[in-house]
Amino acid sequence: MSKIKKLTLGLFAGGLIFFWAIGGFFYYQVTHSASEKYDSVILEIMPGMTLKQTSSLLAERDLIRNSFSFHLLAYFQDKQNQIQIGEYELSASMTPLDILGKITSGKTVLHAVTIPEGYRITEIAALLAERSLVDEEKFIQQTQDKEIIQAAGIPADSLEGYLFPETYYFSKHTAEQKIIQKMLNTLKEQAETPALLNRAKELNLTFHQVITLASLIEKETGADEERKLISSVFHNRLKKNMRLQTDPTVIYAIANFDGNIRKKDLSIDSPYNTYKYAGLPPGPIASPGLQSIVAALNPDDSDYLYFVSRKDGSHQFSSNLMDHNRAVQKYQLKTVRNVKN
Repeated sequence: MSKIKKLTLGLFAGGLIFFWAIGGFFYYQVTHSASEKYDSVILEIMPGMTLKQTSSLLAERDLIRNSFSFHLLAYFQDKQNQIQIGEYELSASMTPLDILGKITSGKTVLHAVTIPEGYRITEIAALLAERSLVDEEKFIQQTQDKEIIQAAGIPADSLEGYLFPETYYFSKHTAEQKIIQKMLNTLKEQAETPALLNRAKELNLTFHQVITLASLIEKETGADEERKLISSVFHNRLKKNMRLQTDPTVIYAIANFDGNIRKKDLSIDSPYNTYKYAGLPPGPIASPGLQSIVAALNPDDSDYLYFVSRKDGSHQFSSNLMDHNRAVQKYQLKTVRNVKN
């Protein structure tokens, strides 16, 4: 065998050994975990992060052995452009293959957030922003977006009252519009049932009027056993064309409410001021829960026209002004005098 052939074969064999060594090293890197630690690590992939930056971050957090090997793995798997933003629960005991599968799956960490019944849009936005789930200002702007409102078929200037109070699970970096749509869909699923819509027709109420009335009930009482009684008062007043005269609507009309309603506030010229204008306000003043929506459609059979807080979470109901004034004297004015004394 000539020296040239021997040299060629030698180089070829050396090359094979080299590539076999490199291949073996790469295979080991991507099929073996960084360690046997099973402790969970939350890794957040931010918007705009590149594959190289993600690989480096994984290495910095000791989740992989080698960032370059992980970078190559993503290309070999044809997933270099499939990494999704968000938080991922990972551990050093996972192989790079498993980690790559996780961060390209979109199965991000979900954060539970409960929207209380009776919250206004501004309160919902603040709560979500506090959990770092939305940009507060952008969220509020989206609830006033004409296209979103029209697409939802809501006859109002905002989505006030239509963001259903419930426990939701959202991941970070979920678009504000997507969160809003989830809340709108939940209201539709919970409240726009054939039975409730048929009942609204029987009462000659639009769905918007139902949600509006339900929001007043929600803001007036947190006691389940009183919701239908409160509803009966409002229904009775509407039938008699009496002003609803409910404080929460006045509070809604005040731009910067400081916690106290003054006599002058009752004359505020706002369509939401039910002391000044008869009928329902033009739209909801908060997000009602399902029980208040049901109560709005199913008022108790009563002749009550008035109610006043007993200062213990319950109310005293009256069917005439004389009895109501007595109740105010007993539960409201008496309390004020006692405080002064």
